[in-house]
Amino acid sequence: MIDFDINFPLDKFEKLIIDIGWESMGDWINFWNNQKKILSIDQFWSNKVNDDWIWGLALPLLSQAYKFKQNFSDRKIIGISALPGTGKTTLGKWLEAISFKLDFKIAVISIDDFYLPSDEMKLAIKNNPWNVSRGFPGSHSVELMHDKLLNWKISGELNVPVFDKSLRNGLGDRSHWRSVNPDLLIIEGWFLGIEPLSNGIEEQHIKSLNLSPDESLYRFNIQKNLNSYVKIWSLLDNIWHLKPLKFEYMNMWKSNQEKEMLLHKGSALQDKKLSNFLRMLNVSIPRESFDLINSYAMFLIDQERNLIEARLNK
Repeated sequence: MIDFDINFPLDKFEKLIIDIGWESMGDWINFWNNQKKILSIDQFWSNKVNDDWIWGLALPLLSQAYKFKQNFSDRKIIGISALPGTGKTTLGKWLEAISFKLDFKIAVISIDDFYLPSDEMKLAIKNNPWNVSRGFPGSHSVELMHDKLLNWKISGELNVPVFDKSLRNGLGDRSHWRSVNPDLLIIEGWFLGIEPLSNGIEEQHIKSLNLSPDESLYRFNIQKNLNSYVKIWSLLDNIWHLKPLKFEYMNMWKSNQEKEMLLHKGSALQDKKLSNFLRMLNVSIPRESFDLINSYAMFLIDQERNLIEARLNK
């Protein structure tokens, strides 16, 4: 029955597949084996991707989108929560391309596309202790994001900004607007689904970390900012969480991502700017918050980004 190379437990994985809407793992595998002619995996991935990502993550996610389109008349939004450098952007491009072949249209956007315009951003990030130009909760146009997602749910028309991180010498800025009419929407982000902690819990986590006084104070500010994102999360029908075994893996992934951007676009975060950005990613949100994301499905990834567990998490 299984003709692909994976190393994660199949019993937990099958429960996910059945919950998505298939009778059994065998039925699901047969369905996708029959679609092989249209799937042409290699043309949509820039590098070779292992079977675990294709069969363990990409096709299950595509399967849920397919079932949503089949079984529901209302428009659905799926969230992907994953740290920077995980591979969610590449995954999104593949899902968009393949969905056309299956006769329904998926659009994938990022919460980063809703970064504030440069003038507003300067005020929003002023005096942050990491001296970064964007990235943390509070640097997005949350009202715009909410309005655009809600409007799409109502009308089917999606008109969103596109943020280019290579503009302004790596500071980034909006480059253009994108107008599409997808059947299903996927939105991804590194802190997608994170909710503010209660004051007592947040104080406890701050004391347990080696934070500077400025970082400690600013982290309370970020917790307040997170309150405005909760209404975005409420628009999501479910969240798929890609989680590393160790948070620190993100440092290598993000560094490699910036090297690739420098190679292809000529501008990226480097040296002190990169180390500051990594520090922000590591301490701006308590790591315990990532354990509390109310996700539908959980995918654990090792340092080489091999998928070692894929399971239902609801």
